[in-house]
Amino acid sequence: MELITKAPKGTVDIVPGKSEKWQVMEDVFRSEAELNGFGEVRTPVFEHTELFLRGVGDTTDVVEKQMYTFEDKGGRSITLRPEGTAGAVRAMLENGLYNAGYPVKLYYLTSCYRYEKPQAGRLRELHQFGVEMFGAAQPVADAQIIAMALSAFKRLGLEDVGLQLNSIGCPECRKEYHKALKEYFTARKDQLCDTCLSRLERNPMRILDCKSPECQEVAQGAPKITDYLCEDCKAHFAKVQEFLTALGIEFEIDPGLVRGLDYYTRTVFEFPSKSLGFALGGGGRYDGLVEEFGGKPTPGLGFGLGLDRIMMALEAQQVEFPQPVKCEAYIASMGDAAQTKALLLMEELHRCGIPADCDLCGRGLKAQMKYADKIGAKFTMVLGDNELEAGKAELKNMKTGEKRKIAISGQDFINDYVTVSTEAEDFSQDGIFF
Repeated sequence: MELITKAPKGTVDIVPGKSEKWQVMEDVFRSEAELNGFGEVRTPVFEHTELFLRGVGDTTDVVEKQMYTFEDKGGRSITLRPEGTAGAVRAMLENGLYNAGYPVKLYYLTSCYRYEKPQAGRLRELHQFGVEMFGAAQPVADAQIIAMALSAFKRLGLEDVGLQLNSIGCPECRKEYHKALKEYFTARKDQLCDTCLSRLERNPMRILDCKSPECQEVAQGAPKITDYLCEDCKAHFAKVQEFLTALGIEFEIDPGLVRGLDYYTRTVFEFPSKSLGFALGGGGRYDGLVEEFGGKPTPGLGFGLGLDRIMMALEAQQVEFPQPVKCEAYIASMGDAAQTKALLLMEELHRCGIPADCDLCGRGLKAQMKYADKIGAKFTMVLGDNELEAGKAELKNMKTGEKRKIAISGQDFINDYVTVSTEAEDFSQDGIFF
């Protein structure tokens, strides 16, 4: 029994008290995406495994160590999505979104799944905000999505988010770079982990992203991709920097930044949190990915931000969230007839968009009032036989103790309630109630 009352390792519950903060954070990201012309896409939680093998890359940690892969009852290999880009590309192609013209701009708020050791900011079920843009090859597009992420961080109140920037070139650049890396790491094979030894022949750039301290130390002296960029990639990267500077965005060039997925080309970037010591997300270009999935050659770029990590950063910086109004009016009752009336009045308030509640647990009056105070009700009303007979009841302001008699029938109830609550709001702004 103990097992079924605990969430699986590497997962967390987002419960009331926390979920309201998540909603505020998610609303900021939705707003920022829509301001920039992005539309929401929702893809399945699982895809054919081949999608991630071809897109993410079979030499990455994600594919080699972290994917949740299984056979379904039809014998098909299925994988829970470890990241959002591959599914977004597939959805763009399958649904012909390109027919509406380029650029295609998509965003998502989704969950991803990676089997890895749970630690601070790293869960097996992680939550992500991501954007993808297809059909925009110009470096101004790189600058726009970077600026978009930083704008959202600023709106949330995060003050210590940096920007690390690099270019990992195009396939032509990387041919010579791979040769240089292979030569460098081959001379130091005895210092590499077993996983990186297998990467040496297939994709030596993946060694730069290894999390092993020994491999990281060896990689410190490795050749830098920025020394091998072709003229087009140099020009593209220079232009990205020029646009960012024009926008007043500070950045740091990190020649060792390669990102953890194989589909990236040219611009790559991360957003490190200085207080937490790790990145809140990152992204870059993937100009060959659409073609890899069977589409026409189409430039692409995007980013993914870790919402779990961003919430950690918000809490670490003690960013204040607006307090949600759980209950504006609580209608207490004494007796069956009063309980029915309380239910009807509560529903009338709901139809007007006013948060309201009534007794659902058969409590006595004293317990009902205690509960109303606990949930932070702004107003309370007590209904009994006398109130039902008179057609009026006292609406009490819980902050001031002031009481007003209002009608408890039809439109008069709503009109009286709105009048009293509006007056309370107006006067409260001046520090005076009623």
